[in-house]
Amino acid sequence: MSTANEAGHAPGADMREEQRVYLVIMDDTEEGARALRFAARRAVRTGGTVHILALVPRQEFVVFGSIQATIEAEARERAEDLARAAAGSLASESGLTPAVAVRTGSGPQVVREYLGQHPEVSALVLGAAAEGNPGPLVTHFTSHLGQLPCVLMIVPGSIDERGIDSFS
Repeated sequence: MSTANEAGHAPGADMREEQRVYLVIMDDTEEGARALRFAARRAVRTGGTVHILALVPRQEFVVFGSIQATIEAEARERAEDLARAAAGSLASESGLTPAVAVRTGSGPQVVREYLGQHPEVSALVLGAAAEGNPGPLVTHFTSHLGQLPCVLMIVPGSIDERGIDSFS
């Protein structure tokens, strides 16, 4: 029984090369929609797939615990609905069935943890805002490029759907 393929790699070692996995952070912004469109088109063209990660920010401390629990549950439900809608749109438009995850916590920390748990992810795809600050995740990850285990792709905020389709 052999434990290496013909190229001498361990089994599954080239899975990352065979199927590209594009991770998109989904929210209700235009930036998230542009990133998802780009990732979907790249995945179709490269024979890859998409992972959608919806973030639920930790809520500020509220004096009454039951109110805080309700706020957190509503935020999680909104994130789950958004992720399901994005996955449904992606499936109907491209035929791809994405992996979907909803996680609570600080955006950069949650993304790093997800990448650590999913070494198959080949690219983190983020959308930048059209004006002003490009966004907290873009700002964070561009300043920590050397620490990412994958490629970082940033979709410019000023690009329209036709532009995304042409360069994806």
